[in-house]
Amino acid sequence: MTRRRRRPNLFLIISLSLLVLGGAYVNRYVVINVQPLGVPTSTATRPPESYVTEAQDLFRQGKLLQSVAAYQQAVAARPDDSSVYVEMARVQVWAGQYADAQESAENALLLNNNNAMAHAVRAWALDFQGSHLEALAAIKTALELDPNNGIVHAYYAEILIDAYVASVGPINSLELAIEESKVALALAPNTVEAYRARGYVLENTSNYGDAITYYQEAIKLNENIADLHLAVGRNYRVQGINDLAIQEFSLADSLNPNDPNPDYYISRTYASIGEFGKAAQYAETAVRDNPSDPTLRGNLGVMYYNNALWKDAADQLSLVVNGGDDPDGATIERIELVPGDVRLSGYYYTFGMALARLNRCGEALKIAQLLQDRVPTDENAMINAVRMVEICRANLDATPTLSLLEPGTEVAAPTETPTPTPTPVP
Repeated sequence: MTRRRRRPNLFLIISLSLLVLGGAYVNRYVVINVQPLGVPTSTATRPPESYVTEAQDLFRQGKLLQSVAAYQQAVAARPDDSSVYVEMARVQVWAGQYADAQESAENALLLNNNNAMAHAVRAWALDFQGSHLEALAAIKTALELDPNNGIVHAYYAEILIDAYVASVGPINSLELAIEESKVALALAPNTVEAYRARGYVLENTSNYGDAITYYQEAIKLNENIADLHLAVGRNYRVQGINDLAIQEFSLADSLNPNDPNPDYYISRTYASIGEFGKAAQYAETAVRDNPSDPTLRGNLGVMYYNNALWKDAADQLSLVVNGGDDPDGATIERIELVPGDVRLSGYYYTFGMALARLNRCGEALKIAQLLQDRVPTDENAMINAVRMVEICRANLDATPTLSLLEPGTEVAAPTETPTPTPTPVP
């Protein structure tokens, strides 16, 4: 009883009180909002339609790859809608992704085998890949399902033209194509596809001025599609209007810089007016865009030859004639020499000439013999085969200093595949 009482520790009491109050607050207002482990966090769901709208806007802006990406998101959000696959396939064709477009159209058909546009876009994609007979079969199915669809008729016109050029279509392919292009415009007068089809028919019947008119009408509907500017450029080029051709090709290149075709066409346009230095530069760019394409390699080899770069020319053209890998690891498949393709025979005889210049006459004479056996009616090939022999005979006695002859007298720059005989189209 005589022991002193301790005074209470006020600081400890206050601290404990604060801890109790804090725990009560956390339990009531904080912990209740923490999601238990394993339970997914709720997020706002974006409507699938918004991806389609975004893809359409990107297509109008000429941003084709971004448009495809938006359609892929739409497909992921709505995987059971065949129409989304079809719209994506159409953009993939414009973007040059033909195999992907075919796959997208076939996915649409798995969902709905009666989708006429799915059959039509599949046919269009097959045609771009050179499968003309399969494309014809597919487009006829689309026409049976929807005979009044103008875009289907537009695709049919293009497929008929390509089948005619490849000599695999019906006997009246050309007449049918002309008629189908008119039907397409009548049924779908405000579509890019209908104007493009009409322009394509006119281009392939050598009505180049009229073709430009229809391609330009398509451009008015969408000025950001590179393929349309390429088409206009081709028709200017064949008419010798080279400044406008290069302008259109350059515009196409700016819209789709990963496509080698604009650079390829610019290269050939400069070569046609003797500016081989510029031609080689653009040919190099085209190869960088698609290093596995033997046609681009062949074009580059021809441009090197016309710049007197014999070894570089031989290296590139060897990949066309023999196939193989380039130093960067790209694999190039050889192209077999066949009659009728003057551009391809040009790659072969330019290769032989480069070999002769390098005094690799054993190889050069084999090329000369091959040309005589395979393409005896090709005048340029025969002239250059004889020239190879002459150079190699001269090399037996000495190594003369040989200057590059005029392109028209020795190695004429290979031309594009000849267009059909001009046919008046009313």
